Amino acid sequence: MTTIDTVVAAVREDLLRRSELGIAKYGVTLDRTDLNLRDWLQHAYEETLDQANYLKRAIMEIEHNAMPGASA
Repeated sequence: MTTIDTVVAAVREDLLRRSELGIAKYGVTLDRTDLNLRDWLQHAYEETLDQANYLKRAIMEIEHNAMPGASA
């Protein structure tokens, strides 16, 4: 009996969708060879900074909504 992990399935779909979006937007796949290791790390670093901003924004919203009298 095969058990499907719905979370993993959803992540797989998201990965495929992101890949298709990137190919449409940039015209290349992650198999590209024009970037060196430093470039790849820089891209990942910048994406991580964006993620930190999104996380902080969400935390601030939760904290604001937890305040007495706060409206969503």
